[in-house]
Amino acid sequence: MTTKAEILLGVIALATLTIAIVQVGIIVAAGMLARRLARLTDQVEREIAPLFGHLNAIGRDAARATALASAQVDRADKLFADLAARVEQTLNTLQGSLAAPAREGRALLSAWRAGFQVLRDLRQNARARQGRGEDEDALFI
Repeated sequence: MTTKAEILLGVIALATLTIAIVQVGIIVAAGMLARRLARLTDQVEREIAPLFGHLNAIGRDAARATALASAQVDRADKLFADLAARVEQTLNTLQGSLAAPAREGRALLSAWRAGFQVLRDLRQNARARQGRGEDEDALFI
């Protein structure tokens, strides 16, 4: 082999060695980065775990509060429905209680009115007869 070929072969060997050293360095750096990321992940999990616990507790409390509110709304709805039914029943009873005496009172008033009308008619007829009698007396000779 010639010296020139030996020099080029040496350069190739040196470049291969350099690439191998760089690759080993990259692998070591990647391993260190992976360990560091694993530690960071563990730390984040430790710090976030209580937060998730609190979020779960908040979610359970919110679900319980929603269930209680729904039950209260149902209870209030039933209360107002019962109240409306009782008010309607009371009004119907009151109307029935007042309607019969009012009809009877109206009938009594109609009877009184008819009686007074009869008396008025009798009085007018009596006056009319007296007036005719005086007129007839004047014509009688």
